[in-house]
Amino acid sequence: MAALGPAETGGPAETGGPAETGGPAETGGPAETGGPAETGGPDWPGASNALGSEPSAYLRQHADNPVFWRPFGDEAFSFAAERDVPVFLSIGYAACHWCHVMAHESFEDQETADYLNAHFVPVKVDREERPDVDSVYMAATQAISGEGGWPMSVFLTPDGLAFHAGTYFPPVPLPGRPSFRNVLEAVHEAWVERRDAVEQNARGLAANMAGAQLGGAVRFDGPPEVLDANVLPEAVALLARSEDPDAGGFGSAPKFPPSAVLEFLIRHAAAPSDTADEARDMAARALAGMARSALRDQLDGGFARYSVTADWSVPHFEKMLYDNAQLLRLYAHWVRLGGNEVFTAGEAASVASRCAEWMVDSLKLPNGALASSLDADTVVGGVHHEGATYLWTPESLREALGPRDAEAVADMMNVGARGTVSELGSPLHPARTLTDAESRLWQRVRPVLLASRNLRNQPARDEKVVAGWNGLAVAALAEAGAILDRTDLVAAAEAVAEYLADVHWDSSSQVLVRVSHDSRARGIGGLLEDYAFCTEGFLALYAVTGTKRWYRLAEELILAACSRFVENGHLADSAGESAQVFNAQGQHAALDPFDNATPSGAAGFAGALLTYAAYSGSHQHRLMAGNILGLLPPLATRAPRVAGWLLATAQAALAGPVEAAVAGYDSPLRRELHSALLKSPSPGLVVALQSDDGGSPAGEAEVPLLLHRSGAPDGSPQVYLCRDMVCERPLGDVAAVQARLAAMASGAS
Repeated sequence: MAALGPAETGGPAETGGPAETGGPAETGGPAETGGPAETGGPDWPGASNALGSEPSAYLRQHADNPVFWRPFGDEAFSFAAERDVPVFLSIGYAACHWCHVMAHESFEDQETADYLNAHFVPVKVDREERPDVDSVYMAATQAISGEGGWPMSVFLTPDGLAFHAGTYFPPVPLPGRPSFRNVLEAVHEAWVERRDAVEQNARGLAANMAGAQLGGAVRFDGPPEVLDANVLPEAVALLARSEDPDAGGFGSAPKFPPSAVLEFLIRHAAAPSDTADEARDMAARALAGMARSALRDQLDGGFARYSVTADWSVPHFEKMLYDNAQLLRLYAHWVRLGGNEVFTAGEAASVASRCAEWMVDSLKLPNGALASSLDADTVVGGVHHEGATYLWTPESLREALGPRDAEAVADMMNVGARGTVSELGSPLHPARTLTDAESRLWQRVRPVLLASRNLRNQPARDEKVVAGWNGLAVAALAEAGAILDRTDLVAAAEAVAEYLADVHWDSSSQVLVRVSHDSRARGIGGLLEDYAFCTEGFLALYAVTGTKRWYRLAEELILAACSRFVENGHLADSAGESAQVFNAQGQHAALDPFDNATPSGAAGFAGALLTYAAYSGSHQHRLMAGNILGLLPPLATRAPRVAGWLLATAQAALAGPVEAAVAGYDSPLRRELHSALLKSPSPGLVVALQSDDGGSPAGEAEVPLLLHRSGAPDGSPQVYLCRDMVCERPLGDVAAVQARLAAMASGAS
């Protein structure tokens, strides 16, 4: 498997639903090898479905299947070894439409379940709880079948090695895709009749995966190479070649929000260069295209996972916390950058506000944390219908608005007699800038339509809390609150951060737990991405509030991550949570540098290290960030679409990043200075706010960036602008601070 693999197209999550990706039958493998060889029935000890007590919403969706599912773990694999049968591993998530389809067609079918139970140990995995499991078997699935997506269907030896895989299998054969029963029978026959060949192939795949691992690619036992600034404009030029300049974004259908790449482009646009304008224009087209499209729910402001079409007109309707957290931050950062004529700061501010309100209104749990997702499907009359809640017809518009307004809205929002998604209708989207008259009409009818829609059946919510995704939300809500002058959003960020600190972070063991349910953390320890995103969130919240507790928590997480994920000078994505995963990746530590739905753990960690080093003055942690950025040159010149967060971090590193220390006691001027800094687009700008105790010995130890900084002799506040803890003379005027930041961004001394 090549080192870059399929990531040039955005990684496994970027390939769309299985109905769009082709089938594994074209790649050969056991599905072509013959029929069944019966070996007995399901009357072994302990034969039952074991998912009923699992907290995962996805696993509980399958608790009533006649399939004897087990959760992923040593017990399931030991049971397979005892029975001498393969493990059938099915991976998906609660909001996944095609997961529901395969469940209804196959896993709810008694005859299929009987065969599966008789010849395999069936194991269910929630990919959002176990991304370590998902990642390694996704790589195996792509290597075996040439496709990736969910539901993922993988056949494993009892020690966890993959030997056959695919995604969705239908109940009857389709062109290019065998039926699920055909696959089960062929795999069983191969296991019984050609075991040696099956196991040899499995070992060979694991060895190949070990060769493709980048666990040794990041080393911390020496200084990093000097970052070549030329890779950034080269990446901009390469991104321009894959841009869709008409609809915005990159590539063709299916099209996903390119969040990490857009963060890079916004940062690049903030630093004067020959490619800054091109970066700004690409970002504007993508942000505008998504904002005016069906990807964005025009009624409630939340964003769907992706679009089936290149013009963003037909969304895949699941709404994920991680997408909306990243997009909220992006639109707020576009406001901070100032927008342009293609997509104004004012329009971006409206999009950001609605997105934030949707996150809080739709995903906030009673304990203050944010749930993972809303389902793609709505159950109507016991049947799953994709996007049913969100679809409109001319008739349903007339029922809600009356004939005159309904006709105008249907024309304005692309609702025709023939539904673009199904017979249930079309999503509302203008796909362009509204005229002033249309905007007034939309402001009047939007609340009416939303109230009408709220009377429909609603999609289910997956209420598990994922640490890393909530960390992304903390950063987004805090920064959006500061940029949009929304104290309610900052308060929401603080509530999420309090939950993470109280429920997910165990200060005694220095372990961050990845998932919680009903305010109880359980399951595996956090992965590198969880530590990185929570650190990012706490540091962003500290910058906005000046509350030192958040800085201290970020510091604890950074130090714990360095201990947990760095071994023998090498960085890894996980701390060896599963023997089976370790076996499947050839008994090598894995590090995936590619951004997917979220930034890669390595890229997120590099960004967190860089910011922490700017606050703390730690040369060691800045060097560690530089070591990780050593991954960037080959990615930036070959696959920049999957290196967006590394590129954004590199942009911040090349800018300094600039460190701003706000010293002096609280006053209206200090608040103005602080706000001006938070609204500056300077790439990676780090802001520290002196506590009201002035950093006195009686107070908690001050953040290092603020040590020896003080207000003016007359008591008025001052801002110290620094790079690598070396500060210029302090400034006490907002305009002077803004002018100096602009000059520093342009490279002026």
